[in-house]
Amino acid sequence: MRKSGFNIRLLIGVAIALFAVVKYCSNSEVNPYTGKKQHISISPKEEVAIGLSSAPQMAQQHGGLHPNAQYQQIVDVIGSKLVNNSIAKKSGYPFEFHLLRDENTINAFALPGGQVFITMALFGRLVNEDGRLNEDMVAGVLGHEIGHVIGRHSAERMAKQELTQGLLSGAAVGFDPNTAQGAAVIANAVNMKYGREDELESDDLGVRLMVKSGYDPRYLINVMEILKQAAGPNRVPEFQSTHPDPENRIEKIKEAIKKYKK
Repeated sequence: MRKSGFNIRLLIGVAIALFAVVKYCSNSEVNPYTGKKQHISISPKEEVAIGLSSAPQMAQQHGGLHPNAQYQQIVDVIGSKLVNNSIAKKSGYPFEFHLLRDENTINAFALPGGQVFITMALFGRLVNEDGRLNEDMVAGVLGHEIGHVIGRHSAERMAKQELTQGLLSGAAVGFDPNTAQGAAVIANAVNMKYGREDELESDDLGVRLMVKSGYDPRYLINVMEILKQAAGPNRVPEFQSTHPDPENRIEKIKEAIKKYKK
């Protein structure tokens, strides 16, 4: 009787996992801006809706928008130039750029659908030796985040998370707790791997956008140096992080510069 119950649980668990795999694999398309085959379960319109609905909360988490209208205008002008002179314009995403009040967290990020953010803590570091703002470095940061949007990385990760959640649910139903826990570890490792690939692809796209818009892509390397310095000597090893090591990113950026400046 006990064995029969286990077999039923196993069949149900396998069915749940199989359904998740079939659903994931059936939602396949080629990204026209990267040429990469992706598994995505939501439409661009849904991405835009998610980004717009999430933007106020994300801004609030960083102290709201920065009150300096002049700084915000600089961000708007650079962001718009990157979009209007590149493949990003063809995407149809309604890009908006936001300077956040946060002066402690060195960060920039993008929500699906075109909402792009940069904190004042990072913006304030994008300066020349004389202390004046370096617009090429600002373009490097924003270009990278635009790359995440047109690369549809958030939507792609949502689909992967749905897949891993389905697999974990199947493991939890069909197997013992130790097996399910092991599956969770593997799922986290898979998601981390894809996170590093997304960052490198966004660096490549950022260089491409900068070149097309007349910005010097070499300054994206300066941004990497700033991020490396901000992380300090005790930064997490690359294999434990969702972001590649800045040194590895610099080498890939140099390769992209050679590719797009021909």
